[in-house]
Amino acid sequence: MTKDLEKEVIEKIIPVIRECGQMMLKAKEEDIGSKTEEKGSRHNLVTKYDKLIQEKLKKSLSEIMPDASFLGEENGEQPDIEKGYAFVVDPIDGTSNFIKGLDTSCISVGMTYDAKPVAGLIYNPYKDELFTAAEGKGAYLNGKKIHVNNDAIEDGLVAFGTAPYNPELSEKMFSMVKSYFGKCLDLRRFGSAALDMCDLAAGRTCLYIEPLVCPWDVCAGTIIVREAGGIVTDLDGNEIDIVTKTSIKASNGVAK
Repeated sequence: MTKDLEKEVIEKIIPVIRECGQMMLKAKEEDIGSKTEEKGSRHNLVTKYDKLIQEKLKKSLSEIMPDASFLGEENGEQPDIEKGYAFVVDPIDGTSNFIKGLDTSCISVGMTYDAKPVAGLIYNPYKDELFTAAEGKGAYLNGKKIHVNNDAIEDGLVAFGTAPYNPELSEKMFSMVKSYFGKCLDLRRFGSAALDMCDLAAGRTCLYIEPLVCPWDVCAGTIIVREAGGIVTDLDGNEIDIVTKTSIKASNGVAK
C-alpha cells in the first residue's frame, strides 16, 4: 500500500469514526454507570458503549481493508500485527471520564505496517475535534494542518498519565511528575493518553509522559505527533513498541 492509499483509507474511516462519536454523545441520555463492568480492578472499567463501538469499528474496518488484522482493547484477542497491515483500536479512550460525564474521551484508530504506525485518527466528539495523520502527509485537526509548539519546558504545559491499573508504578510516576512541578509552566492530568498526544501535536502542551500504556492507547497518537513534528519514545529514549505495553514520552523536541 502506498502512502496515498493510506490517506485514502483515512478518508474512508472518517465517516465511521464520526458515527461512533454520535454513539458516545447519545450515551449522555442514559445512566452510563449502570452499564459498566470492571476488568480486573475498580480502576479498569468497560461500558456497553466500548463494546458496541468496537464491534462497529471492527466490522467497518474489515470492509474497508479486508486483509488487515484487528487489535482492539475490548475483544481479548491478540492477533499477530508484526507482519503486514493492522488496525489498533481503542473504542473509548478515557472510559472513566466517559462514565463520569467529564467529556474528555475519544475514539482512537491507528493503522500499522509491520507493527510500525503509519496512519491514525482520533476523534473527540464532545469538541468535534478530529485529528488525522498519514506517514509523510502531515497531521491535521479538522482538515487544518497542525504542528507542535516550540516551548521550552519552563514555558510549556506538561501532561501526564498515572497508569492507575498498575499501582506499583505510582511512586516512580509521581517522583517524575514532581521533578517537573515548578520547572514547567504547570502540569495537566486529563485521563486520556490519545487526547494527551493530540494536545501535544496541536501545540497546546510541550510534553506528555506515562509509565505504562497499551498499544491501543498510543498507536494513532504516535503517528499524529510525529507527523506534527514531535518526537515519541519510551521514557528511556528508545523506540516504542506498539506490540506490547510500554512507557511513553512524547515531546515537541525542545522540552526535555
